[in-house]
Amino acid sequence: MSETKNDIAWNKLFAKYKISEEVLKNGAFEINSSQINEFREARLMTKFDFRSQLPEIFSENKLSILPISRGGYVISDFETFMDFESKDPTPIKIDFPNYLESIKHDNITSESTALNCAFVTGIIEDFVQDEDVKPTVSGRMSSLSFDFNIKTQKSDLNIVVNNSQIEIDGGYEGVNSLSLIEAKNSISKDFLIRQMYYPYKLWNNKINKEIKPIFLTYSNGIFHFREYVFEDPNHYNSLKLKSEKRYVIRDGAINLELIQKIANETPITAELEVPFPQADSFDRVINLCELLNENGSLTREYITVNYDFDVRQTNYYTDAGRYLGLIDKSRENGEVNYFLTDLGKRVFALNITDRQIEFFKIILSHRVFNRVIKSYFENSEQPSRNEIVGIMKTSDLHNINSDVTFHRRASTISSWINWIIDQIEE
Repeated sequence: MSETKNDIAWNKLFAKYKISEEVLKNGAFEINSSQINEFREARLMTKFDFRSQLPEIFSENKLSILPISRGGYVISDFETFMDFESKDPTPIKIDFPNYLESIKHDNITSESTALNCAFVTGIIEDFVQDEDVKPTVSGRMSSLSFDFNIKTQKSDLNIVVNNSQIEIDGGYEGVNSLSLIEAKNSISKDFLIRQMYYPYKLWNNKINKEIKPIFLTYSNGIFHFREYVFEDPNHYNSLKLKSEKRYVIRDGAINLELIQKIANETPITAELEVPFPQADSFDRVINLCELLNENGSLTREYITVNYDFDVRQTNYYTDAGRYLGLIDKSRENGEVNYFLTDLGKRVFALNITDRQIEFFKIILSHRVFNRVIKSYFENSEQPSRNEIVGIMKTSDLHNINSDVTFHRRASTISSWINWIIDQIEE
């Protein structure tokens, strides 16, 4: 894939201001929006929610960037991101207030709606373990002034922040605490600590109550809450996971008998001349479809830059959606665009439970997946990788020609079958 517009502009900035050399010499380099705007609009050049969004020249030099004022930034070899760690706790089933008509819990397409839904169902109050929780602060505001230490390749660096703009997706205050929630409706491997740390620093200096930094990921009906704690309030990298819970609002139950019935009764479809999936996370396949459902269509570059995919993953996961008949693509003005098919639109118009059932039917309409899950039922355990490869070789798959490729694709089959089994609630 060719360089992105951000890559091109940052390459020019690095060359003009010798940024790598300045960081090596002085430990950091400060730059302002006027300098950045010379090559591309600063607001587009400095928003990196995930590590994979960093321009290539940053990654090559192990650099990152943080805002320090309204229009001012510092670049250094500090670590600004943190990987998610999770034990994927079993989702807690929550009832939705049946008198509410203005929130559709089975059609959540934004972070704000996810937060509203989590609040009215009592999910937030349950997770933060406080009493009489109310929404109090949200939106954009000034950071005021504070300083902190952050880990670099060699030592800690002290950074002073003065009136940088911050944004809080949702702040919820109870009797004993203020919970500041960063919400995302896209799944990622890591997150930008700043989005939790700057609001934490602001409010930790303003009120006496405990400040709880919380990250919410919403996708496919699952509200995944993680509470963090800054063990040293003055150190950016002292963030530790304290607790996590997952919640789900469902209108019905999925049981083993239902999945067996689908496997036995779903007609087998002919294999399309589309690359066989190499996309181990079916949750991310769903999440990509959710994003297309929300946005209408997205370019290949936009997906890669904005949703924590690298170039190959964008191809793998969009191809997985195409294999299932949920996603299609077109080429316009030299760019590849992805969008939901009519089938995809119908699936994502369903409530969550019916949507899951439709996913089962779509996956199990493919002979190889159907045969693997039936083997699972017959033997009460997942077939081995070699057994899956054996099934694949007699399932008329498109364009898989080597044992290495068979084994790679077998990983996806195993993961998707496990995803189906994991949906069993009783």
